[in-house]
Amino acid sequence: MASPSSSADDSARLAQLAVAARDGDVAAFEALVVATSPKVHALVLRLVRDEHDAGDVVQETYLRAFRAIGDFRSEAAVTTWLYRIAANCSSTHLRRRRRRAHDELATDLPLADPRAERDQEAAASTGEDRARLLAALDGLPVPMRTVVVLHDVYELSHEAIAGELGISRAASKVRLHRARRRLRDALFSKEGPSPAPEGAAVRPLHARRPAVRDGGTARPAGGSRAM
Repeated sequence: MASPSSSADDSARLAQLAVAARDGDVAAFEALVVATSPKVHALVLRLVRDEHDAGDVVQETYLRAFRAIGDFRSEAAVTTWLYRIAANCSSTHLRRRRRRAHDELATDLPLADPRAERDQEAAASTGEDRARLLAALDGLPVPMRTVVVLHDVYELSHEAIAGELGISRAASKVRLHRARRRLRDALFSKEGPSPAPEGAAVRPLHARRPAVRDGGTARPAGGSRAM
């Protein structure tokens, strides 16, 4: 686990790379991609739940970041800035994917299997509580899952989420509240969460087991914030 000082050093280094890239240093932007792409890929994978699609969305994320690097402000956290772009790209991709699925159904074509062939976090622990948490998360509707992942795992504010997803701040709060309530009900019901839809890949999070925090909302113990 990284110490606070090393995390601060990493953030400062990323900020320096972003400022240099903003000033026209292409090599600095390439270094920024190398340094941040694992975390950006992990976020996108949790949102789109398909390995092949995630690669496309990550590529689009950095293409948009390169085009928008001139607007980057050094007082902002580089990772938060990239997460916002990644969330926007993921949301756009999911809308397109839903439209494609609708068109395929309308023409009686078979739906593409969204199951990921591999998982970059496959080595993560797989205890029963963790599996129940992931199944509960994966069973959430896409809008709720997106908000709870962005807010409770990646610590984006409601303002940032609202701005990138094209919704109001109030809508972001409502989705988060409903998502947490569904997670709590699924995790602490006798039956447990319903199985994820066929073909839907369950993505590991940083959390290891469900717990209860103030207000009764479900929060995984460990390094992550509330789920």
